[in-house]
Order: sequence, then C-alpha cells, then structure tokens
Amino acid sequence: MDTAFLPYSETGRFSKLISDYLEENQKLQAFYTAAPTIKTLKKQAQSKAADFSKTHRQTLVKVLRQQYTELPEKEAVLHAIAQLEKPTTLTVTTGHQLCLMTGPLYFLYKIISTIKLCEALNAADTEQHYVPIYWMASEDHDFDEVRSFRFQEKKIQWNKTAEGAVGRMRLDDLQPILDVFEQHLGNSPNALALKKIIALSYRSQNNLAAATRALVHELFGEYGLVIIDADDKDLKKAFIPYMKQELLQQTAFKEVNQQIEALQTDYDPGFKPQVNPRAINLFYLTTKGRYRIVETDGIYALEGAEKTFSQQSLLTALEDQPERFSPNVLLRPLYQEVILPNICYIGGGGELAYWLELKTFFESQKVAFPLLLLRNSALLLDAKKGRKAEKLGLRVKDLFLNRNALINKKIRQISNIDLDLSPLKKQLDVQFSQLEESVSQTDASFEGAVKAQKAKQFKGIDQLEKRLLLAQKRKLADQVQRLVHLHEYLFPGDSLQERSLNFTEFYLVLGADLIPLLFEKLDPLRLEFTWIEY
Repeated sequence: MDTAFLPYSETGRFSKLISDYLEENQKLQAFYTAAPTIKTLKKQAQSKAADFSKTHRQTLVKVLRQQYTELPEKEAVLHAIAQLEKPTTLTVTTGHQLCLMTGPLYFLYKIISTIKLCEALNAADTEQHYVPIYWMASEDHDFDEVRSFRFQEKKIQWNKTAEGAVGRMRLDDLQPILDVFEQHLGNSPNALALKKIIALSYRSQNNLAAATRALVHELFGEYGLVIIDADDKDLKKAFIPYMKQELLQQTAFKEVNQQIEALQTDYDPGFKPQVNPRAINLFYLTTKGRYRIVETDGIYALEGAEKTFSQQSLLTALEDQPERFSPNVLLRPLYQEVILPNICYIGGGGELAYWLELKTFFESQKVAFPLLLLRNSALLLDAKKGRKAEKLGLRVKDLFLNRNALINKKIRQISNIDLDLSPLKKQLDVQFSQLEESVSQTDASFEGAVKAQKAKQFKGIDQLEKRLLLAQKRKLADQVQRLVHLHEYLFPGDSLQERSLNFTEFYLVLGADLIPLLFEKLDPLRLEFTWIEY
C-alpha cells in the first residue's frame, strides 16, 4: 500500500486562513493559544488539570456512566471513564453532528485524529493521562444537514418533518429507509458486518442520539473513545452561571464581534466570520422545537413561538430546568470547555475558523482556551485506480487541480501540436512596443489606436488558443473521458472525496481492515494531506 503526503497549501483545496494557521502566520498568532505540539499540549494539560473543578469532574464521570448503561461493555471505554475520575486525566475532543451512518467520510478522520493524538500524548507524558472524546451535537436542529448520506452515487435520505433537537428524534420512520439501504449493500461478508452494526444502532435504539452513540461505540469503542451527549440536566447545571451571564450581559456578542474586528484589522481586511454572534446565543428546547431566545426591553421571547418570559421568570426556569437551555454554535465551545478537562479541540477548517473568533470571549469567562488542531484529511483509492493515474502520467499534486484545469493541462501535455500561444504574444508585445515608440516620436494622437489594435490582437490570440484547445479535447475525447472518470471517483462533484462519500463504500471492500488501515496511515501531528492507496 502506497502513501503520499502533500502540504495543505499545495492542494488548492483549503482556505487561506487555514494555510496561514498551519504556517503559524505571525498576524494570526494573537487569536489562539499556541500551535499544537507535544510540548505545548503537555503545558496546556498542566494548566487545565490545576484549574478544572473537582465537582465538574465528578458530575462528568457520573453522567458518562449513566449514558453507557445500555451499551455493550468495552474494557477500553470503562478504563477511560475510570481514568477521568483522576485529577491528572485530561481530554482531547472532537465534535460532529448526528449524521445518518456518520455522514461524510471525514467523520472517521476526526475520530481517528483524536484517538491517535491521545495515544501520542500518553506515550510522551507519564505525569498526565489523556482520553479521547467524541462530543455528539445532539441539540442541533438542522435536520437537513444530518438526514442523508451518499452511497455508490445514490443519495440515501430520511424524509420526515423534524422539530426540535435532532438527537431526540425517534427512529420509527427511518426503518423503511434502512431496508432499502440494506438491499443495496448486498450479502457479502462485509455487507453482513455493516448490517450487524445497523442492527446494534438504528434498529435497536429509540432516538438518533442513542443510535449514533451505539454506532460510534461499535466502531471505536475498542480504542477507548468516550462519547458524550451534553443534552443532559446535570451537565447543564454546571453551565448555569455562564448561561445566566449570557442572558443578562450578552458578553459573547460583544467579545466575539470585537475579535472579528481585530481579525479584520490585524490579520486580514477580507476576513469573513465563519459564524456571526447573536445578541443572545442560547436556544430554548421544547418537545415542539428549538427556539432562539430574543430580548426586547426586558422581555424575553422565543422566536417562532408565542411564549414570553420576564427576566425573573426566565432565570427561575434556568435554575429549575437547565436542560431546556441549549447553547448555539458559538456558546457550545465554552460549554464543552467548562464541563470537560479538555486541552485540545480537533476539527475541520470551518470549525477552526469559528474557534479563532472566540479567544477573548473565553478570557472574559476565565476559562482556558484549548489548543486547536486541524483534523487529518485523506483520500482513499484502490490500487487499480492508482495504476490508471500512473498510466495517465498524473502526479498526486496534479489530481488536486479543479477538473477543467486538470483536463486543460493534460491535453496540452499529450497534444501533438503546441497549444501554448504565449510565445506569439511575446513577439507581438515586442512589435507593438516598437510601434508605440515610433508613434510617440511622430504623432501622439495615434497612441489610442495602437493600444486598441494591440488589445484586439491579444484577444484574438486568446480566442484562437481556446478554440485550438477545444478542438484537441474533441480529438482526444477518449483520454479526456478516462481522465474525467478517474477525477470524479477521486473528487466527486470536483470536491474532496472526504466531504461526499460515506465510509460504508470502503467498508464493503475492506471490511474490518478499514479502520486499522486509517489508524496506520493517519498522523494528527503531520500537518499534510494524506493520500492512501490500498
């Protein structure tokens, strides 16, 4: 099996912000704690261990044990939860939505990055212990983002009307969709293994959060991954003081907006925030929905519902029923860092972008801001497709070009005529420069006409070059078609494979070897894109 690596900045598939973060651009350094290395992570661990509340740790362990009572026991998970009782145990966390069948392939990369970083830290640090955490986004209410996944160029979609937190959704009407999906899987040994996983999760549990926990537990429990559902009354009790401040003082709105302005002033005037803060960054959960809390002249209302609260009645509700209050995307990171002894958050580029808006907000709350690590990104291809790429003379870096650019580059390489007319442009440029010099010495009124003629000639050459390239594409249609087919396999819809395909496609081929293969090839501290041929 061949493995290749490519710097993220050379893929052309990652934002300038993420490239600058990975390259430790000086202008960006004020917006995070430190670049993640074994040394800086150990330092963060010492600080967090000293400050983390003993009461919060006891609550965390109690809740985790409750949440695992209905799952098959796995020794590594039981050991990890027991370790969390100790004041020297820290966590590394990743989070993700409750996407059907885990959603895009990168979900696996997030989890594996988290587990492997803990393994590296445990090998390097004898004073602290590290536990990997998967934070389920069970309170999210954007059902459209979790309801479907792609399998063998088909979209498997759960059609229903959703209300409220997705984690609380029942699964009764999901069963017919699973029937159809299992028919597509077939009856190979690997397909039967996938059906067993489905039986243990979506067929056996009563809501989406429980099903997701069961599925991820089955895939990663043996590695000691601890799964947390923060939609819990006891956990939210610990967060009451922060939610109260959010309702009364709206600190997040002020601090995050100031940090966005600082990013635009000190880092990049073109910086566009990944998430814009709201005046109040809390929702209110009911059986009918998840409603944004808004305040006008001291009266609090639920947007989209008729219910209103006075300030005192809302604070009373917060004390009595904290489980009804739900942090939004900007307040959730603070909630996470309050209830977990966490030192590092591992996420994708979009996630890290909004975390970079939050450092001063964390400082205002006197909560340690975690180190931020970009999750591994990878591309999987079988050896047969790898040989096709070699026959087409394609390098790994070539394949990351967008499709049109790749086709144009390849056509120019294999064409039997020279399609590059830039030398002709250079000759014309010299000739027109000579003509402009002659005009300037005779009659300057002709300068406009010369420039117009020059522009016309260059435009004509550009059009001719495009027509020649198009003609060669028709002539070499077979090669173009093979290239398009290969590129679509590697970059579905001309986007990264990991953002589109589901792990089940690869599990059907590799079975139980898939996850060990990824564990072998991915390294969270190697900040490069990983190309894996199997």
